[in-house]
Amino acid sequence: MPHNKIMDALRQGQVVPAHPLALDENRELDERRQRALTRYYLDSGAGGVAIGVHTTQFEIREPQHDLLEPVLSLANETICNFERDASDKPIIRIAGVCGQTQQACGEAALARDCGFDIGLLSLSALKESSDDELIEHAKCVAEVIPLMGFYLQPSVGGRVLSVDFWRRFCEIPNVVAVKVAPFQRYQTLDVMRGAAASGRSDEIAFYTGNDDAIIYDLLSTFECCGGSSVRHLQFVGGLLGHWAFWTKRAVEQLECIKALRQQSDLLPTNMIELAWKVTDVNAAVFDPVNGFAGCIPGIHEILRRQGLLANRHCLNPNEALSPGQMEEIDRVYREYPHLNDDEFVKENLDRWLR
Repeated sequence: MPHNKIMDALRQGQVVPAHPLALDENRELDERRQRALTRYYLDSGAGGVAIGVHTTQFEIREPQHDLLEPVLSLANETICNFERDASDKPIIRIAGVCGQTQQACGEAALARDCGFDIGLLSLSALKESSDDELIEHAKCVAEVIPLMGFYLQPSVGGRVLSVDFWRRFCEIPNVVAVKVAPFQRYQTLDVMRGAAASGRSDEIAFYTGNDDAIIYDLLSTFECCGGSSVRHLQFVGGLLGHWAFWTKRAVEQLECIKALRQQSDLLPTNMIELAWKVTDVNAAVFDPVNGFAGCIPGIHEILRRQGLLANRHCLNPNEALSPGQMEEIDRVYREYPHLNDDEFVKENLDRWLR
């Protein structure tokens, strides 16, 4: 179990960007800009970072790249330097954990040894496994590192998971959080119902990964039956690729939502407007019209415009913006200037790039 300060921060709810991968013109790791990205997130007020996840590109695990350990170590070192200067704020380190059980346990051990607190458990490699096999897999990995469950949308490689799976998963003692990202309302409810039935929902932090419904998720309360009692579950924060850019604004939005929860049950109309505007931005950047093919290059394009990245390069040279996507990004930049944090980046970029 992570130490008390990390658990407290996790349960209070944080902005956790899904960290991209900075590459140079030769598609090699650009350590200077990789550090700059991490510094940007921390100075923006993010409470954690997630490395080795989809936004970091799964190809980092391929032998010809072998970048999983380097990016984990680089992030941990950068965070340690930040914590040394801002010791009152613990930063949650989350590492993506993938593959069949042997690979997943190996990645979990690597993450733990690199100073990470939590493993974000992807089940994409176990598409044909039964619930019993999935739970045994999760238990094995949970013996190595505390887990954040992950409901990944089936359209990008995830699988449908039942209410009963989520009940059994949340019963595992070393499960500390769940990232809910099926991009689907029915399946989002399934997680909450399963967690409530587990009897451990009060011990688990729920993070939205539904990039198409970020603000709606954070404003919602889910009333679910848990045994003989009714439990009220909320998303406390988010672990999102969408929060890998314009992160300063994301932190401000989450703080505003936290304040609203304390003040009133009424939902201000300006928050409803914010919700659909954020979703519109996400549509431009994540490219759902093309099956999310341009998602990572879209994030890179925003960061490139800000000077944080030198280019949009991915490890896979065929991964690029979709036709018309650049124009959509231009449009949301033009229509929602208040949602970007370009000035904040401009003021600090030279310092982050040192």
